[in-house]
Amino acid sequence: MALLRGVWGVLSGLSKSGADLCASCGSRLRSPFSFAYMPRWFSSALGSYPKKPMTSYVRFSKEQLPIFRAQNPDAKNSELIKKIAQVWRELPDSEKKIYEDAYRADWQAYKEEINRLQEQLTPSQMVSLEKEITQKRLKKKALIKKRVKLKTVNENWKNLSSSQKQVYIQLANDDKIRYYNEMKSWEEQMIEVGRNDLIRRKVKHQAKDGTEEC
Repeated sequence: MALLRGVWGVLSGLSKSGADLCASCGSRLRSPFSFAYMPRWFSSALGSYPKKPMTSYVRFSKEQLPIFRAQNPDAKNSELIKKIAQVWRELPDSEKKIYEDAYRADWQAYKEEINRLQEQLTPSQMVSLEKEITQKRLKKKALIKKRVKLKTVNENWKNLSSSQKQVYIQLANDDKIRYYNEMKSWEEQMIEVGRNDLIRRKVKHQAKDGTEEC
């Protein structure tokens, strides 16, 4: 049972909440049953599982986002989310209660379904689940690292002057010409040895009509 709770605890850490949608919107709702979150991507051991219910704020923001986007078509999502968070903070308790009651009802149904699924887990399924968790966490970490790096590179490029950018543009053009010449030489060699199947379709067409690629 301790192992089961530990696994579900890790899964809970991978879940999303209103905090993911808005960094400025209050504290994240927590629940003593949070260890029972089961990721959408895990299907090798379980054929079906419930989706974690939306918190009251997330439900509200999903309803409001299309409205705010229509009213502010040029605004970024991050800006819209901040506006929605402000509206949520100023919302009367009586109106918030509608969303909170819906969340509690969905959460109760979710817990009951999770309990049912937990009873069906076998030791081999638990091992598979742990492997899935490790692989997905590593992939997610690598993806986040890649996105941060690309964002940094993009910002650095924007901050370069035209003369600085021209240096890289010229290098890219030189690489393009070099690639074309090397590829052309290689394809001519492949044609000589009868390996036309390795030649690009465009080059094959040019060889038939006698024209030369520019």
